[in-house]
Amino acid sequence: MADFVFIRKSRNTLSSFLHVILNIILAVGSIYITFITGNPLPGLLLVLLSKWRMFAVRPRYWFLNLKSNLVDIIVGASFVLIAYCTGTKFMPMHVILSILYTLWLVVLKPKSNELATNLQALSAVFFGTTALVLLTATLDSAVLLVGSFIIGYGAARHVLVQGNSHNYELVMLLAGLVTAEVAWLCHAWLIVYSFAGTGIVIPQLSIILVILSYVFGFIYRSITKNENKVNWQEIIIPIIFSASLITIIVIWFSKPIFNI
Repeated sequence: MADFVFIRKSRNTLSSFLHVILNIILAVGSIYITFITGNPLPGLLLVLLSKWRMFAVRPRYWFLNLKSNLVDIIVGASFVLIAYCTGTKFMPMHVILSILYTLWLVVLKPKSNELATNLQALSAVFFGTTALVLLTATLDSAVLLVGSFIIGYGAARHVLVQGNSHNYELVMLLAGLVTAEVAWLCHAWLIVYSFAGTGIVIPQLSIILVILSYVFGFIYRSITKNENKVNWQEIIIPIIFSASLITIIVIWFSKPIFNI
C-alpha cells in the first residue's frame, strides 16, 4: 500500500512538472514564432491547439466550452497579437510578453479563489483591449467595438460564473455593452503611452477599462451581498476614487509620445 501511494505521488509530481514545462513551451513558443515569422497566425494556432479539450466533446457543447474558456483565449491571443504589433525587430517587449504569458499559464490561471478570478478577468480586459487598440491602427474601428464587447462579456462571465451567480446573463450583456461604448467614445482619440526603446505600449483605454471593470464588479458584489439593494455608503468611496482617477488620467495624461 505504501509503495502504491509513493508511486501515485511520484506520477502526480511528474505530471505537474510536465504540465509546467509544456505551458512554458507554449508561452515562449507562441511569442517567438510570431516574432520570427512576422505573422500572428502560427502563434494564434498554438493558443487554440492548447485548448483542444474544448472540442474533445460533442459539437453541441463547443459554444458553451468556448464561453467557459473565453478569458484564457483572450489573454493568450492578446499576447500573440501584441507581439505581432511590436514588430519583427527584437525588443525587450518580446521577453516581457513571454514572461507574463508564462506567469499567466503557470501561476494565475490555475487558481480559482475570488482574488485570482478577479485578476484573471482584469488581465483579459487589460491585455485584450491593448491588443485591440494596436490592431485598430491598421484595421477598421468595428474590430475595436466588437472585440471590446466580447472582452467585457467574457470578463464579466468569468467572474459571475465563478462566484456562483445565477441571473447573470443581463449583467454580462451590460458589461459587454459598457465596454464597447467606452471603446467607441475613445476610438477617435486613442492615446497610447510608449516607452522608447523597449517596445512597451500601454493604451489609455485599457487603463480606463480596468478601473471601470473593477468598480463594476465591486458594485455588483455589494448589491448581491445586500440582497439586491444599493448600499451607497459602501460603494460611494470606490466610485468617487475611480471617477477622480479617470479624470486625472484623461485631463493630465493625454499628451503621450504618440497617439494613433
